Amino acid sequence: MDATSTNVVVIGGGFAGVACARRLADEPGVHVDLVDKAGYHQFQPLLYQVATAELTYEDVRFDLARLFRDTGNVRVRKAEVTAVDPGGHSVTLDTGQRLPADITVLAAGAQPNFFHTPGADEFAYPLYSVADARRVRGRIVQLFDEVTRAPELVDAGGLTVVVVGGGPTGVETAGAMAELVHDVMPHVYHDTPPGGAQVILVDAGHALLSAFSPEAGEYAAAQLRRRGVQLRLGVAVREVGAGHVALADGTVIQTRLVVWGGGEQAAPLAGAAGLPQGRGGRIDVQPDLTVPGFPDVYALGDVANIPSGDEILPQLGSVAQQAGRWAGSNIAARHRGEAAQPFHYRDKGIMAMIGRKAAVAEMGAHRHELHGRFAFAAWLGVHAELLGNMGAELKAFVSWAEDFYLRPHHRSAALLENSRIDMPRIDWEQKG
Repeated sequence: MDATSTNVVVIGGGFAGVACARRLADEPGVHVDLVDKAGYHQFQPLLYQVATAELTYEDVRFDLARLFRDTGNVRVRKAEVTAVDPGGHSVTLDTGQRLPADITVLAAGAQPNFFHTPGADEFAYPLYSVADARRVRGRIVQLFDEVTRAPELVDAGGLTVVVVGGGPTGVETAGAMAELVHDVMPHVYHDTPPGGAQVILVDAGHALLSAFSPEAGEYAAAQLRRRGVQLRLGVAVREVGAGHVALADGTVIQTRLVVWGGGEQAAPLAGAAGLPQGRGGRIDVQPDLTVPGFPDVYALGDVANIPSGDEILPQLGSVAQQAGRWAGSNIAARHRGEAAQPFHYRDKGIMAMIGRKAAVAEMGAHRHELHGRFAFAAWLGVHAELLGNMGAELKAFVSWAEDFYLRPHHRSAALLENSRIDMPRIDWEQKG
């Protein structure tokens, strides 16, 4: 590699891509093009909070150009990558421009995995982007508007929300959604039929939070039931329709909103790059985070299967962020003629928020289990660190945490009142 100049193209502005670019910022002799279709980083762990009116979309969206405006060697390009040529060391954008890439970093993220469920891609609402979260929140407002004018729609599932997935995304969404429809909406929609709203969580597994301990799953289930969530476990979704969900046991649930948290797979670019793919369509990488057979290509975050001993690390923000920094350090080392080092992940544990004052966390390599307010504090600390490492302003996050924990429903009601202006309308028949 030419020691005088190295051109690095980082594809994707998520945790991994931003961390890699930040590590390389102002690195002498290294020039970075950070390419992202949206032009902003979206803080994915908090998207469900946007969908359920705890946060605004501005709270979880960070303009990449602003994040890197004070760096001398990182150029942010708002564009879509249409082709990656690992052998030819180039990346092609939708503008037709080809970027020279001595090193390519694939960090394009994930997309929902509907597991070939009929109708899911057409009628379900995924929750993987800021736009997704705004659509879900807009749909909730629309449903309550419609039912207020026509209460008989309740019998057709007008206020029934089905959440698919028993992992952290599904559990967090179901808990927040239950508090929204049961505790917040009645203060905004005074004429809504009492008891008309319901939240149902469906998962093919027999327990929630399968990556956690059985005790954590039982705690999550108890907390969700306490909030009025109906659990349908051990049964798969067979079909999603315009106004219903059909389950594998023959049950048909009338619903006008299906939120899909049932899994994810690598973004399409992973396959289009012509690189070997493994589980989930993700790219298998070596311990130094490069792709086997392609020493100048790194794969990070949700687009990669990152090894840790005999296992693959989970798709977590902390994994992506640490891998991004590590890849940046390896790229800088190679530029200086030094050897790359195998990635070592510092395990921060796994955690999920179930609702106000209810969370579960398993911390560290030995998975010390926490529930309730202590788990909430751990959840808050990890997310604050992720935000801080992004260069984000933490004042708004701390203010939200105070409102969330100490002043329930105050911010939610205000955000819902603004939702009619904030989001475009969705036709009643559109997406069910």
